Formats: sequence, structure tokens, C-alpha cells
Amino acid sequence: MSGNAQALDAVLAAVRSEERTALIGYYPAGFPTLEGGIRAVTAMAEAGCDIVEIGLPHSDPVLDGPVIQTADTIALRGGIRIAGVMRTVREVQRATGVPVLCMTYWNPVDRYGPERFAAELAEAGGAGCILPDLPVEESEGWRKAAEQHGLSTVFVAAPSSTDARLATLTAAGSGFVYAASLMGVTGSRASVSRDAADLVRRIRATTDLPVCVGIGVSNAVQASEVATFADGVIVGSAFVQRVLDHLDDEDAALRELRALTADLVSGARRRH
Repeated sequence: MSGNAQALDAVLAAVRSEERTALIGYYPAGFPTLEGGIRAVTAMAEAGCDIVEIGLPHSDPVLDGPVIQTADTIALRGGIRIAGVMRTVREVQRATGVPVLCMTYWNPVDRYGPERFAAELAEAGGAGCILPDLPVEESEGWRKAAEQHGLSTVFVAAPSSTDARLATLTAAGSGFVYAASLMGVTGSRASVSRDAADLVRRIRATTDLPVCVGIGVSNAVQASEVATFADGVIVGSAFVQRVLDHLDDEDAALRELRALTADLVSGARRRH
């Protein structure tokens, strides 16, 4: 079975043709449990996320803020492993049909074996990988494995990137470009950085790939702001926080996830 990179491309193309902005939801596998995480991401997809990112929890998530760090710690204490991440990808994709990406730091993939990781992700129905800390210059081995298995490789662009750096990054990437709206760690913020629109403009000067903005988006107002200049809105910490707020009541957590998704969808579709 090959991966679903083409399905990812098709969804982004369809969203663009409908003159709206894609909603991409991030959620860590294994949080608060393996089964609970699968139900959570399935709810997000069913409520309107066009694409979902499954996070591989890491003991030292240097780019993730306190909300995702807390969820990762709970998942790791619960025993989440790569096999559980792959199961989450498989079950969510099978249940919802939406493109599913894996977001992970490079070290676990490197230790597991890039070829093995790519093969298992493709077999699970994954569409690709986001590797925020893998330098483009060191990515050729991974990219070959990903391409062989029909997976997209999404790179993260930061506001500090030079134009030359952006050109290198976008030439190597596929699927879409992840534009980090500000420097620093992930997490909900009161407003979306003004750097985000400028970064998207600079990225678009180097590529025809869709550009999706993440880091800091947590509500419909911010989603609608991003929707005026980006192809996709990426939301993570806000989803995770809803579940942290209802760890003792899964039904309430799922209701909150669906409500937040619907709110973000309404914002992402208000382009003007």
C-alpha cells in the first residue's frame, strides 16, 4: 500500500478551488490514552478538520509549549510508542478518510530507521511527515524513503529564515509549507503575529506549494485573520487544552473538541 500524498494534494487543491482555507488540527497520539487519542482525533476530523497531524510524543519537545509538553508527558507515562502512533494514524484515516500526517522530531525516526518508519507510515495510510527539526541539508535520506513510499515531506519555515533559505526549503519539501507564525514555542496567543503574513508572502515567492500557518492560532477570529493570506490554518495547543480541561470526562472533552473545530471552521471560511 502506498501513502496518501496524492490525497493530501487533492484536499488542498479542492479547498483552494472552493476559495476557502484548510483547517489542519494537531493532536498527540496516546493522549490521554491510546484509545482516547484515537477518539479525540476522529472527533476533530468528523467535525470539520480537513487534515489532521498526529504528534509523536517526545520527552524533550523543544519547540512545543507547556500545553503540548503536558500532554506528551501523559502519553509517554501511558506507554505510547511508535506502534501506537501508527495505529492512531491507521484508525483515524480509516474512520474519517481525511489525510493524516505524522508530526515528529527527527531523533525517534532516526533511531527507528527512516526507511522502516516511512514504510510503516505509508502502510498505515499516512499522507506524510512534518519534521520540524530536520535540517534540509541532512534530509536527503529521509526524503528518498518518503518519496519511495508515496509520502509528503513538510518542512517548517520560520520568520528568521533568509529568502535563500526559504528557496532551499521549499524546493526540497512537498505537500505544503508549514509557516511558523512567530519565533518560539507553540501555544495559544492573544493575537497572531504580524510576521505571519510577511512570511507567507516570502514563501510564495519561492514556490507554488500551499502555505499553511501554525503556532498561536486558537480561535475563530485568529483563524479568519490567517485565512486572508494563507492556504491553511494549523491549530494544536487549543485542541489539547480542551482535553486537559476535561481529563475526568471524555464525553465533555469530545463535545469541546467538536465545538472548537466548528468554531475554527467558521473562522477559516470567512476569507473576506
